[in-house]
Amino acid sequence: MAKLYFKYGAMGSSKSAQALITKFNYEELGMSVWSIKPSVDTRDGADVIRSRIGLEARAQIITPEQDIVEEYRRAGRHDVIISDEAQFFTPEQIDQLRFLVDEDSMPVLCFGLRTDFLTHFFPGSQRLMELADSITEIKTVCACGRKATVNARIGEGGRIVTSGGQILLGGNDSYVAMCHRCWKKKIREQSEGAEA
Repeated sequence: MAKLYFKYGAMGSSKSAQALITKFNYEELGMSVWSIKPSVDTRDGADVIRSRIGLEARAQIITPEQDIVEEYRRAGRHDVIISDEAQFFTPEQIDQLRFLVDEDSMPVLCFGLRTDFLTHFFPGSQRLMELADSITEIKTVCACGRKATVNARIGEGGRIVTSGGQILLGGNDSYVAMCHRCWKKKIREQSEGAEA
């Protein structure tokens, strides 16, 4: 039975690597995978899914204006859809992926972030949390050893950024996965240091 899967984690939790390994596993069984990603994610090239450990594959880019159902019909017959950076899809596009699960019995596996650098849902992730049949956290750890849940945005001098637009593409140079406790402590220390 086809399902809509959402596999989420903080930065550095191996989401892209797991998406690419899953793609490989399906293809090793002779199945056809339609790999997609939102057009906003251009860090590694507009049509490339790349993990920090060096795995990579081509993907069809989907702009916010495109209808995923229409694009799927144009792409030809596939056995599964795998999306990386699914948090950047619009809620309507998540509904379209749900449609493909329900109406075409197409398994859809979405990998991405749950929340932004201020711990707020990305719209696509919120819709996935509402609609997915299976929700799995891909865990990673904070420097203190606790489970990391916050995608802390790092600015000049290693300071935690607490304002700005929701989307700022970057990797280890721009973000650090932290537990909520360490994130709040660092923000508090920065605030106290600014007052001194």
